[in-house]
Amino acid sequence: MDSPHGAAVKAEAFGLKGPRGWVFRGVDLDAAPGSLIALEGPSGSGRTCLLLALTGRMKPTEGHAEIGRHRLPKKMAAVRRISALGPVPGVNDLDQALTVAEQLREGALLQRRYEGPVRALLRPRGERRASTEARIAAVLAAVGLDPATLPKGPRTSVRDLERLESVRLSLAVALLAGPRLLALDDLDLKLSDAERAEAWALLRSIADRGTTVLAVCSEAPEGVTVLRTVAPGAPAEAAAPTVPARPAVARDAGPKITWGLSGGPASPAAPAAADAAAGPAPDNDTDGTTDGTTDGEPGTGEDGGTPDASATGKTTVGKPATAGKPATGKQPTTKTTDDEDPKGADDALAETGRA
Repeated sequence: MDSPHGAAVKAEAFGLKGPRGWVFRGVDLDAAPGSLIALEGPSGSGRTCLLLALTGRMKPTEGHAEIGRHRLPKKMAAVRRISALGPVPGVNDLDQALTVAEQLREGALLQRRYEGPVRALLRPRGERRASTEARIAAVLAAVGLDPATLPKGPRTSVRDLERLESVRLSLAVALLAGPRLLALDDLDLKLSDAERAEAWALLRSIADRGTTVLAVCSEAPEGVTVLRTVAPGAPAEAAAPTVPARPAVARDAGPKITWGLSGGPASPAAPAAADAAAGPAPDNDTDGTTDGTTDGEPGTGEDGGTPDASATGKTTVGKPATAGKPATGKQPTTKTTDDEDPKGADDALAETGRA
Protein backbone atom coordinates (compact mmCIF):
# COMPACT_ATOMS: atom_id res chain seq x y z
CA MET A 1 0.00 0.00 0.00
CA ASP A 2 1.33 3.45 -0.88
CA SER A 3 1.90 5.94 1.92
CA PRO A 4 -0.22 8.91 0.82
CA HIS A 5 0.50 12.45 1.90
CA GLY A 6 -2.25 13.51 4.26
CA ALA A 7 -4.60 16.38 3.50
CA ALA A 8 -4.72 19.50 5.65
CA VAL A 9 -8.20 20.20 7.06
CA LYS A 10 -9.28 23.80 7.51
CA ALA A 11 -12.71 25.25 8.24
CA GLU A 12 -13.97 28.73 8.91
CA ALA A 13 -17.48 29.62 10.14
CA PHE A 14 -18.56 26.21 8.80
CA GLY A 15 -22.25 25.44 9.27
CA LEU A 16 -25.09 23.22 8.08
CA LYS A 17 -28.78 24.04 8.42
CA GLY A 18 -31.48 21.40 8.03
CA PRO A 19 -35.30 21.45 7.96
CA ARG A 20 -35.42 21.62 11.77
CA GLY A 21 -32.74 24.25 12.25
CA TRP A 22 -28.96 24.36 12.51
CA VAL A 23 -27.23 21.00 12.75
CA PHE A 24 -23.88 22.64 13.48
CA ARG A 25 -22.66 26.20 13.10
CA GLY A 26 -19.59 28.35 13.55
CA VAL A 27 -17.04 25.53 13.26
CA ASP A 28 -13.41 26.66 12.95
CA LEU A 29 -10.59 24.19 12.45
CA ASP A 30 -6.97 24.24 11.30
CA ALA A 31 -5.26 20.81 11.25
CA ALA A 32 -2.00 19.95 9.52
CA PRO A 33 -1.59 16.98 7.15
CA GLY A 34 -1.26 13.68 8.99
CA SER A 35 -3.21 14.92 12.02
CA LEU A 36 -5.45 12.79 14.18
CA ILE A 37 -8.64 14.82 14.72
CA ALA A 38 -11.37 13.82 17.16
CA LEU A 39 -14.93 15.10 16.72
CA GLU A 40 -16.00 14.85 20.33
CA GLY A 41 -19.52 15.34 21.62
CA PRO A 42 -22.71 13.64 22.77
CA SER A 43 -24.97 11.76 20.41
CA GLY A 44 -27.31 14.09 18.54
CA SER A 45 -24.93 17.05 18.54
CA GLY A 46 -24.24 16.95 14.78
CA ARG A 47 -20.99 14.96 14.90
CA THR A 48 -21.79 12.61 12.01
CA CYS A 49 -23.14 15.42 9.80
CA LEU A 50 -19.96 17.42 10.41
CA LEU A 51 -17.89 14.36 9.50
CA LEU A 52 -19.82 13.86 6.25
CA ALA A 53 -19.64 17.57 5.39
CA LEU A 54 -15.85 17.67 5.84
CA THR A 55 -15.47 14.65 3.53
CA GLY A 56 -17.66 16.11 0.77
CA ARG A 57 -20.69 13.91 1.43
CA MET A 58 -23.02 16.68 2.71
CA LYS A 59 -23.27 20.23 1.38
CA PRO A 60 -22.74 22.94 4.01
CA THR A 61 -25.03 25.95 4.30
CA GLU A 62 -22.60 28.66 5.36
CA GLY A 63 -18.89 29.22 5.70
CA HIS A 64 -16.29 27.17 3.89
CA ALA A 65 -13.72 24.44 4.43
CA GLU A 66 -10.56 23.40 2.63
CA ILE A 67 -9.45 19.77 2.36
CA GLY A 68 -6.01 19.66 0.82
CA ARG A 69 -6.32 22.32 -1.87
CA HIS A 70 -10.01 21.61 -2.53
CA ARG A 71 -12.46 24.19 -1.22
CA LEU A 72 -15.88 23.21 0.06
CA PRO A 73 -18.68 23.37 -0.94
CA LYS A 74 -17.53 24.09 -4.49
CA LYS A 75 -15.18 21.09 -4.85
CA MET A 76 -17.21 18.36 -3.13
CA ALA A 77 -16.50 15.76 -5.83
CA ALA A 78 -12.75 16.39 -5.61
CA VAL A 79 -12.85 16.01 -1.82
CA ARG A 80 -14.69 12.70 -2.14
CA ARG A 81 -11.96 11.42 -4.43
CA ILE A 82 -9.19 12.03 -1.88
CA SER A 83 -11.15 10.93 1.19
CA ALA A 84 -12.54 7.57 2.32
CA LEU A 85 -15.06 6.51 4.93
CA GLY A 86 -14.30 3.89 7.51
CA PRO A 87 -17.20 2.53 9.57
CA VAL A 88 -20.12 4.98 9.41
CA PRO A 89 -23.37 3.26 10.47
CA GLY A 90 -26.12 3.60 7.89
CA VAL A 91 -23.75 4.91 5.20
CA ASN A 92 -21.18 2.24 4.34
CA ASP A 93 -21.91 -0.72 6.58
CA LEU A 94 -20.12 -3.99 5.95
CA ASP A 95 -22.12 -6.69 4.19
CA GLN A 96 -23.06 -9.13 6.93
CA ALA A 97 -23.68 -11.93 4.41
CA LEU A 98 -20.07 -11.95 3.15
CA THR A 99 -16.95 -13.51 4.58
CA VAL A 100 -13.90 -11.46 5.50
CA ALA A 101 -12.07 -12.55 2.33
CA GLU A 102 -15.09 -11.75 0.14
CA GLN A 103 -15.50 -8.31 1.71
CA LEU A 104 -11.87 -7.45 1.01
CA ARG A 105 -12.01 -8.72 -2.57
CA GLU A 106 -15.20 -6.79 -3.21
CA GLY A 107 -13.62 -3.60 -1.86
CA ALA A 108 -10.54 -4.07 -4.04
CA LEU A 109 -12.67 -4.80 -7.11
CA LEU A 110 -14.86 -1.71 -6.64
CA GLN A 111 -11.85 0.51 -6.05
CA ARG A 112 -10.10 -0.80 -9.16
CA ARG A 113 -13.24 -0.55 -11.28
CA TYR A 114 -14.40 2.94 -10.34
CA GLU A 115 -11.39 4.73 -8.84
CA GLY A 116 -8.32 3.07 -10.33
CA PRO A 117 -6.68 4.04 -13.61
CA VAL A 118 -8.14 2.62 -16.80
CA ARG A 119 -4.83 1.04 -17.81
CA ALA A 120 -5.04 -1.18 -14.72
CA LEU A 121 -8.01 -2.97 -16.30
CA LEU A 122 -5.92 -3.86 -19.36
CA ARG A 123 -3.25 -5.79 -17.47
CA PRO A 124 -3.24 -9.62 -17.62
CA ARG A 125 -5.53 -11.37 -15.18
CA GLY A 126 -2.70 -13.01 -13.24
CA GLU A 127 -0.95 -9.69 -12.79
CA ARG A 128 -4.14 -8.02 -11.59
CA ARG A 129 -4.78 -10.82 -9.11
CA ALA A 130 -1.26 -10.64 -7.70
CA SER A 131 -1.53 -6.86 -7.37
CA THR A 132 -4.88 -7.14 -5.55
CA GLU A 133 -3.55 -9.73 -3.11
CA ALA A 134 -0.52 -7.56 -2.36
CA ARG A 135 -2.70 -4.51 -1.64
CA ILE A 136 -5.03 -6.53 0.61
CA ALA A 137 -2.07 -7.90 2.56
CA ALA A 138 -0.68 -4.36 2.98
CA VAL A 139 -3.89 -2.85 4.35
CA LEU A 140 -4.45 -5.81 6.69
CA ALA A 141 -0.98 -5.26 8.13
CA ALA A 142 -1.72 -1.53 8.48
CA VAL A 143 -4.86 -2.13 10.56
CA GLY A 144 -3.44 -5.07 12.52
CA LEU A 145 -5.95 -7.65 11.32
CA ASP A 146 -4.72 -11.19 10.69
CA PRO A 147 -7.47 -13.32 9.11
CA ALA A 148 -5.64 -16.50 10.19
CA THR A 149 -6.45 -15.70 13.84
CA LEU A 150 -10.19 -15.51 13.21
CA PRO A 151 -12.42 -18.49 14.18
CA LYS A 152 -12.76 -19.71 10.57
CA GLY A 153 -9.83 -17.85 9.07
CA PRO A 154 -10.59 -15.73 5.97
CA ARG A 155 -13.89 -17.59 5.61
CA THR A 156 -15.19 -16.13 8.89
CA SER A 157 -18.50 -14.37 8.33
CA VAL A 158 -18.55 -10.62 8.83
CA ARG A 159 -21.52 -10.98 11.17
CA ASP A 160 -19.40 -13.12 13.52
CA LEU A 161 -16.68 -10.51 14.02
CA GLU A 162 -16.18 -8.73 17.31
CA ARG A 163 -16.70 -4.97 17.36
CA LEU A 164 -12.99 -4.08 17.24
CA GLU A 165 -12.36 -6.66 14.50
CA SER A 166 -15.21 -5.14 12.49
CA VAL A 167 -13.64 -1.67 12.86
CA ARG A 168 -10.30 -3.01 11.65
CA LEU A 169 -11.91 -4.64 8.62
CA SER A 170 -13.80 -1.45 7.70
CA LEU A 171 -10.61 0.57 7.93
CA ALA A 172 -8.79 -1.96 5.75
CA VAL A 173 -11.45 -1.68 3.04
CA ALA A 174 -11.26 2.12 3.20
CA LEU A 175 -7.46 2.14 2.98
CA LEU A 176 -7.56 0.14 -0.27
CA ALA A 177 -8.23 3.43 -2.07
CA GLY A 178 -5.12 5.08 -0.61
CA PRO A 179 -7.01 8.12 0.76
CA ARG A 180 -5.42 11.33 2.01
CA LEU A 181 -8.24 11.76 4.54
CA LEU A 182 -9.79 8.83 6.44
CA ALA A 183 -13.01 9.40 8.42
CA LEU A 184 -14.93 7.09 10.73
CA ASP A 185 -17.93 7.41 13.02
CA ASP A 186 -18.68 6.18 16.58
CA LEU A 187 -15.19 4.89 17.24
CA ASP A 188 -15.78 4.10 20.91
CA LEU A 189 -19.19 2.48 20.43
CA LYS A 190 -19.47 -0.87 22.27
CA LEU A 191 -15.76 -0.94 23.12
CA SER A 192 -14.24 -1.59 26.52
CA ASP A 193 -11.62 0.78 27.91
CA ALA A 194 -8.81 -1.50 26.76
CA GLU A 195 -10.30 -1.90 23.29
CA ARG A 196 -10.85 1.85 23.05
CA ALA A 197 -7.20 2.51 23.81
CA GLU A 198 -6.23 -0.09 21.22
CA ALA A 199 -8.45 1.56 18.60
CA TRP A 200 -6.93 5.00 19.21
CA ALA A 201 -3.45 3.52 18.97
CA LEU A 202 -4.44 2.06 15.61
CA LEU A 203 -5.64 5.43 14.33
CA ARG A 204 -2.46 7.08 15.59
CA SER A 205 -0.36 4.57 13.64
CA ILE A 206 -2.36 5.30 10.46
CA ALA A 207 -1.87 9.05 10.96
CA ASP A 208 1.85 8.56 11.54
CA ARG A 209 2.07 6.95 8.07
CA GLY A 210 0.83 10.22 6.56
CA THR A 211 -2.97 9.85 6.32
CA THR A 212 -5.08 12.48 8.05
CA VAL A 213 -7.64 10.77 10.29
CA LEU A 214 -10.99 12.23 11.40
CA ALA A 215 -12.80 10.19 14.07
CA VAL A 216 -16.13 10.76 15.85
CA CYS A 217 -16.17 9.78 19.52
CA SER A 218 -17.82 10.51 22.84
CA GLU A 219 -14.54 11.17 24.66
CA ALA A 220 -11.17 11.73 23.02
CA PRO A 221 -7.85 10.75 24.57
CA GLU A 222 -5.00 13.17 25.22
CA GLY A 223 -2.64 14.19 22.46
CA VAL A 224 -5.16 14.55 19.62
CA THR A 225 -6.75 17.60 18.03
CA VAL A 226 -10.21 17.87 19.57
CA LEU A 227 -13.17 19.54 17.89
CA ARG A 228 -16.13 19.57 20.25
CA THR A 229 -19.79 19.71 19.29
CA VAL A 230 -22.54 20.54 21.76
CA ALA A 231 -26.00 19.09 22.20
CA PRO A 232 -29.09 21.30 21.77
CA GLY A 233 -29.59 23.48 24.83
CA ALA A 234 -26.06 22.98 26.22
CA PRO A 235 -24.20 26.09 27.44
CA ALA A 236 -21.69 27.61 25.05
CA GLU A 237 -18.83 27.05 27.54
CA ALA A 238 -19.16 23.28 27.03
CA ALA A 239 -17.87 23.65 23.47
CA ALA A 240 -14.52 25.27 24.31
CA PRO A 241 -11.64 23.66 22.38
CA THR A 242 -8.62 22.12 24.05
CA VAL A 243 -5.96 21.51 21.42
CA PRO A 244 -6.84 23.67 18.36
CA ALA A 245 -5.37 27.17 18.40
CA ARG A 246 -8.56 28.64 16.99
CA PRO A 247 -12.09 28.09 18.35
CA ALA A 248 -13.70 24.89 17.10
CA VAL A 249 -17.26 25.27 18.26
CA ALA A 250 -20.53 23.94 16.87
CA ARG A 251 -23.16 26.22 18.37
CA ASP A 252 -26.80 25.30 18.58
CA ALA A 253 -29.30 27.78 17.20
CA GLY A 254 -32.07 26.98 19.69
CA PRO A 255 -34.82 24.44 20.28
CA LYS A 256 -35.91 22.27 17.39
CA ILE A 257 -39.52 22.58 16.29
CA THR A 258 -41.26 19.87 14.30
CA TRP A 259 -43.78 21.25 11.84
CA GLY A 260 -46.64 19.47 10.20
CA LEU A 261 -47.11 18.99 6.47
CA SER A 262 -49.14 22.22 6.26
CA GLY A 263 -46.32 24.28 7.78
CA GLY A 264 -47.85 24.54 11.25
CA PRO A 265 -49.62 22.59 13.96
CA ALA A 266 -52.82 20.87 12.93
CA SER A 267 -56.13 22.38 14.17
CA PRO A 268 -58.23 20.07 16.37
CA ALA A 269 -61.41 21.41 14.74
CA ALA A 270 -60.27 20.35 11.28
CA PRO A 271 -61.74 16.80 11.38
CA ALA A 272 -65.16 18.06 12.49
CA ALA A 273 -65.20 20.72 9.78
CA ALA A 274 -64.26 18.13 7.19
CA ASP A 275 -67.13 15.85 8.32
CA ALA A 276 -69.60 18.71 8.16
CA ALA A 277 -68.52 19.67 4.67
CA ALA A 278 -68.80 16.09 3.46
CA GLY A 279 -72.59 15.95 4.12
CA PRO A 280 -74.60 12.82 4.95
CA ALA A 281 -73.20 9.46 4.00
CA PRO A 282 -74.65 7.90 0.83
CA ASP A 283 -77.18 5.07 1.12
CA ASN A 284 -75.26 2.06 -0.16
CA ASP A 285 -77.57 -0.86 -0.84
CA THR A 286 -76.42 -4.36 -1.38
CA ASP A 287 -77.16 -4.09 -5.10
CA GLY A 288 -74.43 -1.50 -5.51
CA THR A 289 -76.81 1.50 -6.01
CA THR A 290 -77.11 4.71 -4.05
CA ASP A 291 -80.57 5.73 -5.31
CA GLY A 292 -82.46 4.80 -2.13
CA THR A 293 -84.21 1.75 -3.63
CA THR A 294 -84.41 -1.78 -2.30
CA ASP A 295 -82.46 -4.74 -3.56
CA GLY A 296 -85.11 -5.55 -6.17
CA GLU A 297 -85.45 -3.94 -9.59
CA PRO A 298 -83.96 -0.43 -9.56
CA GLY A 299 -86.63 2.27 -9.29
CA THR A 300 -89.47 -0.04 -8.11
CA GLY A 301 -90.67 -1.71 -4.93
CA GLU A 302 -91.33 -5.38 -4.44
CA ASP A 303 -94.76 -5.10 -6.10
CA GLY A 304 -93.46 -3.15 -9.07
CA GLY A 305 -94.55 0.21 -7.68
CA THR A 306 -92.61 3.07 -6.24
CA PRO A 307 -91.49 2.31 -2.68
CA ASP A 308 -92.97 4.45 0.09
CA ALA A 309 -90.25 6.41 1.90
CA SER A 310 -92.27 6.42 5.13
CA ALA A 311 -92.67 2.63 5.07
CA THR A 312 -89.10 1.73 4.17
CA GLY A 313 -87.39 4.39 6.22
CA LYS A 314 -85.26 5.35 3.22
CA THR A 315 -85.15 8.59 1.31
CA THR A 316 -85.57 8.12 -2.42
CA VAL A 317 -82.96 9.96 -4.39
CA GLY A 318 -83.71 10.22 -8.08
CA LYS A 319 -81.06 9.87 -10.74
CA PRO A 320 -80.22 12.90 -12.93
CA ALA A 321 -82.55 13.22 -15.91
CA THR A 322 -81.07 12.59 -19.31
CA ALA A 323 -82.24 13.41 -22.80
CA GLY A 324 -85.35 11.32 -23.58
CA LYS A 325 -85.59 9.88 -20.01
CA PRO A 326 -87.57 11.27 -17.08
CA ALA A 327 -85.96 11.65 -13.66
CA THR A 328 -87.88 8.63 -12.27
CA GLY A 329 -85.70 6.20 -14.22
CA LYS A 330 -88.66 4.72 -16.30
CA GLN A 331 -88.55 4.67 -20.11
CA PRO A 332 -91.11 7.03 -21.78
CA THR A 333 -93.75 5.51 -24.00
CA THR A 334 -93.62 8.31 -26.57
CA LYS A 335 -90.49 9.33 -28.38
CA THR A 336 -89.66 13.02 -28.42
CA THR A 337 -87.45 15.05 -30.67
CA ASP A 338 -84.46 17.07 -29.56
CA ASP A 339 -86.52 20.24 -29.16
CA GLU A 340 -89.34 18.56 -27.19
CA ASP A 341 -89.50 17.55 -23.55
CA PRO A 342 -91.88 14.95 -21.99
CA LYS A 343 -94.40 17.57 -20.89
CA GLY A 344 -94.57 19.09 -24.36
CA ALA A 345 -95.19 15.65 -25.89
CA ASP A 346 -98.21 15.07 -23.57
CA ASP A 347 -99.71 18.44 -24.54
CA ALA A 348 -99.36 17.60 -28.24
CA LEU A 349 -101.21 14.30 -27.78
CA ALA A 350 -104.01 16.03 -25.90
CA GLU A 351 -104.55 18.50 -28.78
CA THR A 352 -104.88 15.69 -31.38
CA GLY A 353 -107.34 13.73 -29.22
CA ARG A 354 -105.06 10.71 -28.88
CA ALA A 355 -103.99 11.38 -25.29
